[in-house]
Amino acid sequence: MRKTISIVSPCYNEEDSLRECYEAVRDMFRNELPGYDYEHVFSDNGSTDTTPEMLRALAAEDPRVRVILNARNFGPFRSMFNALRRTSGDAVITFLPIDLQDPPALVPEFVRLWESGYEIVAGARTTREESWMMRKSRSLFYRTVNRLADFEIPEKVGEFQLIDRKVADAVLSYQDHYPFLRGMIAAVGFRRIVVPYHWAKRERGRSRLNLFMLIDQAINGILSYTSAPMRVCTLVGMAIASLSIFYSVGVGAAWALGLTSAPRGIITLIVSLFFLSGLQFLFIGVMGEYVTSIHKQVRGGPVVVERDAINFAEVEAEPKPAARKSRRG
Repeated sequence: MRKTISIVSPCYNEEDSLRECYEAVRDMFRNELPGYDYEHVFSDNGSTDTTPEMLRALAAEDPRVRVILNARNFGPFRSMFNALRRTSGDAVITFLPIDLQDPPALVPEFVRLWESGYEIVAGARTTREESWMMRKSRSLFYRTVNRLADFEIPEKVGEFQLIDRKVADAVLSYQDHYPFLRGMIAAVGFRRIVVPYHWAKRERGRSRLNLFMLIDQAINGILSYTSAPMRVCTLVGMAIASLSIFYSVGVGAAWALGLTSAPRGIITLIVSLFFLSGLQFLFIGVMGEYVTSIHKQVRGGPVVVERDAINFAEVEAEPKPAARKSRRG
């Protein structure tokens, strides 16, 4: 029986690159993976150009093209996670960008490694055509998460991965308002191998991810998988309390010995006022991040609202928690 590979491609205003991505995947399966069936799931995140019309045309032309049209822009992570729920393959490429910066030419190697027994085949962007600042920021993020979390996200690994169906089902068991897919895949475990590759510069269009969006994603990843920020706040608070005691003793001794000419308490007041006020704002901000995350989670609601779904055997509404592992055609 022929196995099916699912490929997920989120898109937003990608009219310049959409056709090229579709043809690259089609030709790859035709020439290099002829023994496999495939489905290419495009998840449009509320594009304002001709991308939705182009997707409808591709779906009419090729039944292996599945199209999800979101009601608005829900962000790349939510759109990707929702598309993963719609896949039905024996293995899933969780993210293939429309601009092909993550090369589809690696997919046949991913499939061969999967067939050899690996349940997760993760692509690692060992070299990048990007600025020094972006490289350092990404490196700092991975070091921070891997030191704080109880599992490891391989450095330079993004969402360009092949995962087995049982891994996909485990990931889909999460009920997260802001799904951080690479963290979820790393958290569930399973047998994994990392494949290095070169991440090319985007040739067409422009990236919609800016520095603030990347910071938001990084904070979400840290808050989702570790309580370390709150623990750090507790430890810092204990340290400050201890230092305050020693400082009070030192200032009192200096005053008694006549080693300071400042009015009694002025130094202590100035230092403690500014230092502790800054720490209070920091701690309140950390707690606010957790409270905001909890608030969004308990409100519930769909991860993504779909306006239309094309070439799926059945179109369902937001699945109930107990049904998240069901496969769809």
